[in-house]
Amino acid sequence: MASAAEGDVGTVAELARVLRWGFDELSLNKLATSLGASEQALRLIISIFMGYPLALFFRRYLFFKDSYLIHLFHTFTGLSIAYFNFGNQLYHSLLCVVLQFLILRLMGRTITAVLTTYCFQMAYLLAGYYYTATGNYDIKWTMPHCVLTLKLIGLAVDYFDGGKDLNSLSSEQQKYAIRGVPSLLEVAGFSYFYGAFLVGPQFSMNHYMKLVQGQLTDIPGKIPNSTIPALKRLGLGLVYLVGYTLLSPHITEDYLLTEDYENHSFWFRCMYMLLWGKFVLYKYVTCWLVTEGVCILTGLGFNDFDERGKAKWDACANMKVWLFETTPRFTGTIASFNINTNAWVARYFFKRLKFLGNKELSQGLSLLFLALWHGLHSGYLVCFQMEFLIVIVERQAARLIQESPTLSNLASITVLQPFYYLVQQTIHWLFMGYSMTAFCLFTWDKWFKVYKSIYFLGHVFFLSLLFILPYVHKAMVPRKEKLKKMG
Repeated sequence: MASAAEGDVGTVAELARVLRWGFDELSLNKLATSLGASEQALRLIISIFMGYPLALFFRRYLFFKDSYLIHLFHTFTGLSIAYFNFGNQLYHSLLCVVLQFLILRLMGRTITAVLTTYCFQMAYLLAGYYYTATGNYDIKWTMPHCVLTLKLIGLAVDYFDGGKDLNSLSSEQQKYAIRGVPSLLEVAGFSYFYGAFLVGPQFSMNHYMKLVQGQLTDIPGKIPNSTIPALKRLGLGLVYLVGYTLLSPHITEDYLLTEDYENHSFWFRCMYMLLWGKFVLYKYVTCWLVTEGVCILTGLGFNDFDERGKAKWDACANMKVWLFETTPRFTGTIASFNINTNAWVARYFFKRLKFLGNKELSQGLSLLFLALWHGLHSGYLVCFQMEFLIVIVERQAARLIQESPTLSNLASITVLQPFYYLVQQTIHWLFMGYSMTAFCLFTWDKWFKVYKSIYFLGHVFFLSLLFILPYVHKAMVPRKEKLKKMG
């Protein structure tokens, strides 16, 4: 009788589990459909916003508790988020975290460990891209894994630097160098921190350990006074989310591939690309602002004090919103967008290529690394190739205007400043949209079709300027100005 009863209980429990799972799936499916989004996108948004109650729990119950409890909390919550979004495929991240810990322990603070980490983590990520690739953007396990890949590579480099003499390191390297030996639990907590596991931002192991040790607070010995700064970033993120939700049905990359788009005038096609290029970035801005708010709420966003003694909460900022919205220059957009990833590439890749003795080559290789890190589609390579070309031309143009007396005088005419700004912004966002077309359409048959419809305007415009500007500079910059610069 007992075994029969136990069997009945087990059957009922299993049935309840299946029904609960089915209900959850149905509810999320229906909700996603009603919102005009995919279920995976809805799961991602829910997971990002779940960071706030988790951060509040951490502040209330764990902020000054034992380190191992905090690591366990971060590991468990991060794994739960991974399971909620990707199911059993969470094993990919778990495997890479454990193997990275073994690399550090078995190979020690050696260049071999660094090279092994670079090769293994990037190879695993690229293999994931290869086996899961489709012609569209899908939210799958490779999305958070690209964030994790950089995190684990940075961990290996900082651990390597920790074994060097302090005098041989730059001030930046000294700041990030890991002197101790991280445990598996520390590496796991660092990797799965819920505020950054899915979409970033990047932060170092040393910064994470300061959080665990209760050091990241503006009030020593007390929970950080970061609620208002966190809510400000959350509020700003919600503004972008609402804007994106309202506009996304009307401004899409799919329209770029339609006959209707091709049948419109050349100027309409250019203006649509300009508007779309600005708008398409808002989904990234939304995610980064919301996750930054989570990081600020936990204290991870604490970045010391400014000259006036006011606490700064921008340690995990991935966006400079005002600069992003107002800059008329491509370099300004680059400086305002995905800040922590750009800083990571500068710190762990670009500056490590100093031995090449060529800044442009190092920059080109860094952009190639970024393109591969994003994925194997040709569109990524084209996008970052355009970024490289545009930045070179923009620097040439800025130098020409600065050194040419005629152009300097023209540029300084106050009444013409609004006109100059409008022209710059138009060029800026038109060709930002041009670059993002390849980035978002992925495959060559798609982006090639769109580029062909506007006669490869971006490539023609910037390649022409690349070769013309040096001759214009030679003609418009007086010899005495050149000699002054050389002196």
